[in-house]
Amino acid sequence: MKVSPRYAPRVFRCRSLKSPFAIILLFLLTNFTGLFFGPVFAPVVSATTQLEETIPADIPLSGDCNLDLIIFRAGEREGVDPRFIHAVIKQESKYDPHAVSHVGARGLMQMMPATAKRFGLKDPDDAAANVEAGTKYLKWLLKRFEGDVSLALAGYNAGEGSVDRYKGVPPYSETQNYVKKIVSNYGKTYHPVLSPDDAKVAFHLRSENEGSSSGL
Repeated sequence: MKVSPRYAPRVFRCRSLKSPFAIILLFLLTNFTGLFFGPVFAPVVSATTQLEETIPADIPLSGDCNLDLIIFRAGEREGVDPRFIHAVIKQESKYDPHAVSHVGARGLMQMMPATAKRFGLKDPDDAAANVEAGTKYLKWLLKRFEGDVSLALAGYNAGEGSVDRYKGVPPYSETQNYVKKIVSNYGKTYHPVLSPDDAKVAFHLRSENEGSSSGL
């Protein structure tokens, strides 16, 4: 995924925290930028600091800042809790954007060809497009099953038709284990079906000091 210059500092800020050297470097930049370099680097430090405020601390991280921002934005746009999206992606692909299953599901959210077409996904290897389509499908399933996380997940794994046929989570061992693991990781059995604006409040996706921020 290509990142515009506007977001590049945010990516650096996120990745920089993964090693002691990077933490020291960030500290030096933060404390001495204004003193020695004045306005040259000050905007960079300011922009990188915003990332920490942008993604709430209780949302999981994948280890890839680009991907974390993609997931967060998709959740905001569709009104789906980013924590739920993370739980699904972790189980589906372990955050591998090029994962391919034995049945042909592809990408981060393991979209099957028919489902990908249904939700407008043309390139399953495109991380942003894959997460966007997968999140739309999750939202559709949550609406269909009235916020029941287990049924939505069962539909995602085995198809909504199977859920209808068995009037619940299908008795397939794969689907049973899939639902159990994700519900355990997500920690909730109900996901309210909300508008994006209502979801931001319900899932605490925007702090007061972000207010009018449109960086996302």
